[in-house]
Amino acid sequence: MATAKTAKSAAKANTVSWRAIPAAPIILIQGPEEYIAHRAMETVRMALRQAHPDLEITRLEAAQYAGGELMMAASPSLFGESKLIEISGLASMSDTFLAEALSYLESPETDCVVVLQHGGGVRGKKLLDAVKAAGFPFVECQPLKKDSEKAEFVVAEFKAANRRIAPEAVRALVAAVGSQLSELAAACSQLVSDVDGPISAELVDKYYGGRVEATAFKVADAAVAGNGAVALSSLRHALATGVDPVPLVASLAMKVRAVAKVYGARGSSAGLAKELGMAPWQVDQARREAERWSEEGLAEAIRALALADAQVKGASRDPVYAVERAVTIIATAARGR
Repeated sequence: MATAKTAKSAAKANTVSWRAIPAAPIILIQGPEEYIAHRAMETVRMALRQAHPDLEITRLEAAQYAGGELMMAASPSLFGESKLIEISGLASMSDTFLAEALSYLESPETDCVVVLQHGGGVRGKKLLDAVKAAGFPFVECQPLKKDSEKAEFVVAEFKAANRRIAPEAVRALVAAVGSQLSELAAACSQLVSDVDGPISAELVDKYYGGRVEATAFKVADAAVAGNGAVALSSLRHALATGVDPVPLVASLAMKVRAVAKVYGARGSSAGLAKELGMAPWQVDQARREAERWSEEGLAEAIRALALADAQVKGASRDPVYAVERAVTIIATAARGR
């Protein structure tokens, strides 16, 4: 039986991207990010259908599993069709399913692929560890929380479609629709479908510039660039269209932090990106923006943001004035070098 240490090392060795899942009799899809799990299942299904047009697909639910269902679905058919068994809900699996799945793991059927989908939690850990220790492919489905991870996702989506997207357009798209991975993927698909040629930041702005996240980043970009007039104009437009001051201050803080991280830093963009948890293009952009900043200006901007963050979260009766003041201070500080 697999130990926890064995399972952990095996999982690391056999972790594969959902975009390129190798053929195997058993495949484990595990993690809470439902969109990646959905795409992983689609990847397996499309590959098998392409290789076997007569593919027979069976779907089982581990929580409502009836004894013998897995063996019945996996047993060879009279006509020898290839089979795909998709089993969902492993996080709530029944004891009967756990026992029969462990038994099946010892001798999987040929010409049959079993995909196990586990959304997270400790239920069924014995089965998960056994699958990983046996060396079967493991797709990890974790949420993409960092903007750099979402940017990599966007780049990969366009690469898969044999299309080019400018780094600035990647950032704009993540800023506009990056809160939900499914929305981000849908936006990539729409741009690929609707637009011929390379995708620019202007095109992204045309499609998604009205989104709250995009509007907030417009304010931050102008303020950090020292363009106070544009920053305040964009801010007033954002506030007039219902954007809350809290995400506006958060966007400003994110932008100033990026500049502060690279200010005075030495080394290659790739090296700094790894060290700072940023994408290389984000490092390059922040370096360009840092050229107009001084150490004193950054300190002043950070103090203004700390005060504004407290004020828009309840420390002031006028959060609108608080964010306007922060924008003015940042834009002025940016011009001080």
